[in-house]
Parts: sequence; structure tokens; C-alpha cells
Amino acid sequence: MINDNPGFGPSNISSHLGTQRSQKVWAIGGGKGGVGKSLVTANLSICLALMGFKVVTIDLDLGGANLHTCLGVPIPESTLSDYLSKKVRSLSELVTQTPIANLSIISGAQDDVGIANLKQMQKAKILSRLHELDADYVLLDLGAGTTFNTLDFFISADQGILTALPEPTSIENTYRFIKSVYHRKLKLVEDLLEVGPLIDQAMNAKISQNSTPADLIDRVIEINPQMGHKLKNEITQFSPKLIINQVRTQADIDIGFSMKIICRKYFGINLDYVGYLDYDATVWQSVKKRRPLLMEFPNSGLVGNFDRIVHRLMSLN
Repeated sequence: MINDNPGFGPSNISSHLGTQRSQKVWAIGGGKGGVGKSLVTANLSICLALMGFKVVTIDLDLGGANLHTCLGVPIPESTLSDYLSKKVRSLSELVTQTPIANLSIISGAQDDVGIANLKQMQKAKILSRLHELDADYVLLDLGAGTTFNTLDFFISADQGILTALPEPTSIENTYRFIKSVYHRKLKLVEDLLEVGPLIDQAMNAKISQNSTPADLIDRVIEINPQMGHKLKNEITQFSPKLIINQVRTQADIDIGFSMKIICRKYFGINLDYVGYLDYDATVWQSVKKRRPLLMEFPNSGLVGNFDRIVHRLMSLN
């Protein structure tokens, strides 16, 4: 048990990272499809709502949205494409109440084919308006993979949460996702601190082919200690959270701890292993019934799993 470039440029992300928000934003992502991102997003949302918090969950799996199904909601008539095409003027007009008190959804379902490739200003528009939603928590269900859309929304959230399966392909893709986010974050900090020339100098130095990103930061510190430590401080603030889904054995559970150690050694970052979800056949049964898991099967062991994870995440805010 656990106790313990194209796209949206870095300058645009930084304008949102430091803004004061009345609510907390959690983004749920993963290295590949089918790892349970929508399941995790839906049930974290339900847990928070049952605790009395106002929650709005946004389906940002653009082009493949299905979060509404996990929440037992029919496909909403108004979706994100209506906001981006200016058919509606505010995100709040897209909010659809779910059968669960305090929990609403903004859907990306039935969106235009091109919606999966948001333009820079469209992403900025969504991020800059989240604070207008009447919510204590806003949860973002992100698409799979390492597109700039996914990376930028993940970086911009107060908590970036990764879902992985205890399988080699999923673990590899999770590392790939972390590496992609790290490089995107490094570019953001590089521009923010104007240390691009220092990084270039460090990269051009004769460093071993087996050098890690953490070694690069150490090299910058050697060249310019003051700016190097500022860079390191900014990078170490990046602390993604990890949930291992569908665990069957203690070895599956322990994968999260191993990934945490590797991320510390390789990237110099803290991957916070916030919990695991037991394998449970009721998951597919709830999806088939189009009913929220925690509401359809309140006696499932997953209820306790999600409860521990939510409290862990809240303690890290």
C-alpha cells in the first residue's frame, strides 16, 4: 500500500502557469490509449463531488472523446467545437450536469475532425477561461500520446496525473510521455529564464553519450552556478503524479516505486506515485451499462483505491 516548434509556445504556457486560480486544475494523461484515463478522470471527479466540491470535468481527448459515457451522460448537444467556432461565447455555456450532484461535464464528443489539432490561440483561449467556470476543481481528460496539445495542457495544470498499466508497452510509453513533457517544460523554463545560450553551451560540451537530462542541468550549474540553480529549481518543481491501473500482484504495485526511482535518477524530478487501482471486472460491466463505476458498484474495492488516491492528491495541492 502506498503511503508515501509548432503549437502552443512556451511563452503562452508561462502566462497561465503563474496565474491565480480560484479552483484547482488536474490533468489526466497517459502514454498510450486504453490505460484507463477516462475511467480515472470520471471517478476522481465523482469522489471530489461526493465530498461536496463543485467539479467540472472537461473531455480534451479531442477527436476521440468518450468521457460522457463513463459518467452516464448522453452525448451533449453543445461541445468544445461550439466554443472554438464562437457559436457560444463562454465555456460555462457548454456545462452539462451529470446525474451526480456537484459534478458537470464539458464534452468534446461529436466534434469536427479538425478539432484534434488545436491552434495556438485556441489552446490559449481554453486555458485562459478555465477560471470562469463555477468549480472548486476542474479535471481535464487528455488524449493519449505526446502531441503538443496534450503536453501543453498537462504542463499548465496544477496537478499532472499519469495513468499506466503494469505492462511493458504501457510503461515504455509512460517514460516516453514523461521525457516529452520534460523537454517541453525545459523549453518553457529556458525561455522564461533566458538561459538558452547556457544550455546550448552545456549541450555542446563533451558529455558522455550516456548522459541524462539531469547531467545536463548539472553541467549548466558548472558553467553558471546562479542561473543553473534557478534552472534546476524550476525543473524540480515539475512533479508528475502516477497511478498504476489494473494491478493484480504486489509486483504490479511495486512498478510504481521503480518508476519513481528511475525518474529521480534520470531526470532529477520527483515522480509522485499516488496510488494504484486493483484489477476489477466491474469496470467493463459499468462501461457496458453506461453507468459510473463508483455509483453502480459502491462495494467494489476500487472505491477504497480511488478514495486513497484523491486524498493523496488533495494533500499535494
